[in-house]
This record gives sequence, C-alpha cells and structure tokens, in this order.
Amino acid sequence: MMHKIWLTFLLILVSVAAFAAGYTYERNVPYRENAGDEYTSKMCRLDIAYQPGVRNVPVVVWFHGGGLTGGSREVPSQLLTDNLVVVGVEYRLSPHVKTMEIVDDAAAAVAWVFDNIGKYGGDTSSIYVAGHSAGGYLVDMVGLDKKQLARYGKDADKLAGIIPFSGQVITHFETRNRQGIKPLQPTIDETAPLYHVRKDCAPILILSGDREKEMYGRYEEAAYFYRLFKLLGHPDVTLYELGGFDHGSMCAAAFPLAVRFIRDHEKK
Repeated sequence: MMHKIWLTFLLILVSVAAFAAGYTYERNVPYRENAGDEYTSKMCRLDIAYQPGVRNVPVVVWFHGGGLTGGSREVPSQLLTDNLVVVGVEYRLSPHVKTMEIVDDAAAAVAWVFDNIGKYGGDTSSIYVAGHSAGGYLVDMVGLDKKQLARYGKDADKLAGIIPFSGQVITHFETRNRQGIKPLQPTIDETAPLYHVRKDCAPILILSGDREKEMYGRYEEAAYFYRLFKLLGHPDVTLYELGGFDHGSMCAAAFPLAVRFIRDHEKK
C-alpha cells in the first residue's frame, strides 16, 4: 500500500498516542564482547528500556540518525507504549570507520538483541528494527543483505519487521563523499539497500517526509524502493509520505504509524 497522509490527520494521531509508564532502563551495555580498541568499546553500546515482570513482548531496536558521522543512541519516548521493549543503539561513525563497518556494528547489535533480549521480557520472534535517516539506512541494510546478520549466526528473515524512517536507499551520501562523489550524483552499489531488494525479506514499512520538503529527493528514493518490492512480489510492503513534514520533523508523525504497524503485525 502507498499512502500520503497530511499534517492535520497526523497531529491527531500524535495527540492521542498513549505512552506506557513504569519503564526501567539498563544503560551503556556493550554489544561487542571483544571490542579490540578503545573507540569501538566506547561506541558499541546500547540502552534498554523495559517493564519488569512483562514477558514475551515485541522489541524495537532503534538506530539514531546523523548522516553516519554524528548522533548518539536514544530510546524514543514515543515507542514506550504497548509494553514494547526498546533498545537504543550507538555505533561507530565515519571517518573513524567505513560505511560497511558501521553496518557491521548494526548487525552485531541486532544479533546481541536476539541472544539477550529474553532477559528483559522481549520475544525473539517479534524483533523489529527501526531508525531515522542514517538509522533507516542501517536497518535496511541489516534486514535486506542477509550476509550481515549471517556473520553472527542469525537469519535476517527472522526479523518481524523493518521500519526505515527517511532512510537513504541508494549508496549513502557519506560513502559517496568519501569517494569524492557529489551529494546529488546518485550511485547504487553493494552498500545500497536498493541493491539488496528481495521479495522474501521481513515485512517492511517505508516512511518518508513530504516530497517537497525531504532532503536530496529522499521521497523519490523511497517510492522507487517501494515499487521494486511490489514488482518483485513482496507480500507486505507499505509506503507512507507524510505531507507537511520535512526530513527532521517527520519522526513525530512517523512514530504512531510505526507503533500501529507493530500492533497490527502482532495480531497476525
């Protein structure tokens, strides 16, 4: 399904969202046992928000934005609802490491969640990966390129859902920047989610800001991404264009849609 939702309707969605109380946090948890160096040890950490006593509930693994060069881990308060366990992931950044090393961090974090989230009440059969901007790029790569999680003995198709918020699906602009390619020169190679589109990945919810307000034609990338899934016969792919929202503000409108996507899929 392909939708365009306008600001007024989404403000209603945001205003009625009810966020659960009673969450406990475990912070600064390393997800790489053998970090190897001080920078990796510092960056490869995550925070977990959970409700003690709650068992077998869905999990959201959240990746922050920042263009692969900035940002820090966060647990979005908008996801603290429906008893969800939420994991906020930090990862290494460019120029300290290359793009695919950052993708590997994302895969390592998701693998850690598969192995450990049961201790916090999470259901390993209901793990959703989500993120904004650079985080959206990372969840697409981890969910679509099966080699990433396979390195850690995990199957990407065991994910319950992939939810990119305004994620770049061509070769990421920071990758192109490091190669001396201009930001508006599109490139698709093996580091691009588009390269790995397949019909048998987990259900996917693609969220974009308004096409006239998004950065670098991000909506048009998302629309092509969606169309390729449909052409290949993916049975469960949805695209929302969030009218009136730019790249940064679209998260406020996207969170209720992500929660609804999870809620609907947990009923199936």
